[in-house]
This record gives sequence, C-alpha cells and structure tokens, in this order.
Amino acid sequence: MLGVLFTAFKKKRSLEETVLKIQQGDISLRNDTIESFKPFIAKTVSSVCKRYIYESDDEFSIGMIAFNEAIEKYSPEKGRSLLAFAETLVKRRVIDYLRSQSKQKEVVLDLSLNDDNDQSHIYIDNENSINEYEKQKESERRKEEIQLYISHLQDFGLSFEDLVENSPKHADARKGAIMIAKLLMEDDELKEILFAKKRLPVKQLEGKVELSRKTIERNRKYIIAVAIIINGDFLYLNDYIKGAIDG
Repeated sequence: MLGVLFTAFKKKRSLEETVLKIQQGDISLRNDTIESFKPFIAKTVSSVCKRYIYESDDEFSIGMIAFNEAIEKYSPEKGRSLLAFAETLVKRRVIDYLRSQSKQKEVVLDLSLNDDNDQSHIYIDNENSINEYEKQKESERRKEEIQLYISHLQDFGLSFEDLVENSPKHADARKGAIMIAKLLMEDDELKEILFAKKRLPVKQLEGKVELSRKTIERNRKYIIAVAIIINGDFLYLNDYIKGAIDG
C-alpha cells in the first residue's frame, strides 16, 4: 500500500484536510495515516529515549497512541501544523510513561529488600535519581516549548525578546493587555483576523474594550505574544501569564 501520502498528493489534499476526514469518521484513512507516519513516530520517540526504537518496544506503542490522540484533538484554528502538535504530544506521553516506569521500579526494588537500613538507603538513592531525571526532562520540555513558541512568534515578525521588552511596566497595564488577548481568543472573528492576516485587529478591539486605540497600539506586540500563548498548548508559558496577572 502506497499509503495516505500518495493519496494526499494525487488529490492535492493537505494533511490537515486528511485529518478532518478522519475526525468525521473515516477509520480506513486513520489507519493509513498512522501507518504512513510510523517513521515520524519512531523518530520522535527515539529523541526522548535517546536510543533506537523498534516497533515492538512499549515506548513505540505509547507514541502510536499519542499520535492517534493528536489526530483526534488537532484543530487548525490553533495556528500550528498537525505534526508540530503531534510531536509535542508524543514526547509528553512518552516522558510520562518513562516517569511512571521509573517510579514502579523504585517500589519493586524497595519491596525486594529485607534489611530496613538497606531499604532506606536504596529508596533515598532511587528517589534522588528519579527527582534528577524529572528535573532534566522538565528542563527539556521547557526548552522544546520555548522553541515552538518562538516559531509561532516568527510568523508575526516577533521574537521571544519582544514578550519581555514590550511587557507593560505597570501591573494594571499588564493585566489590561492580557485581558485584551483573552478577549481576542474568545472572539472567533477577531481570532481569525489575527492568525489569518497576522495582524492585531486594533479597530475592532477598540470597540470592544475600554481602552484607547493608542494604548492598544502601544501594547500590540505584547498582546499578540500573549494571545499566541493562550491559543497554544504552552503549559509553562501559561504560568508566565498567571505570574504577570498576579504581579
């Protein structure tokens, strides 16, 4: 079977359109799509496990399930490609699986020992090892999230530094800008303008908020940067927004 890639090319159908048909119930197309993207899944899982991945590995199965989940949850309105979304989801699911396996090994090792002192020593060593592993993986996830975020910012001609440099100095101003970004993401028409035309719909916003056009323009970069965070699957950067509101 040549798979869904040939079909997509022949019918000039994009991957996103293929996913829409799958979400509408095309099971055969779902199976073909997952089959054709096995190399992508294996590569993504391998990047987390730091070793070659075989289809018989449990981690590969986790990756397959996560890829299928990505197909189910994908929405083009999020402003990013299916593969970018799938890569993030596969990595997170595999990391969660590895973390759960590490904790299970800790319990098994602890129960297999008879001497109380040895149990305590091994438990502490293993717990420290797991904590270090989790810190390392969390750091990697943060870096991956920031890289993904930077790619979205570049679509608007912005940089990560713009989020910092253009952050309103006063807490009230920050909260106001964040509220505008939230309003922007809750309004389908304004959201469409932002992501389709890659510009802030200042005129439309002016009629919906109690802020002047000048104020909106002054915070344009910051509002767009925050809107991208709200619209995307950015767990850590969402904490930044909470901190900006609280601060």
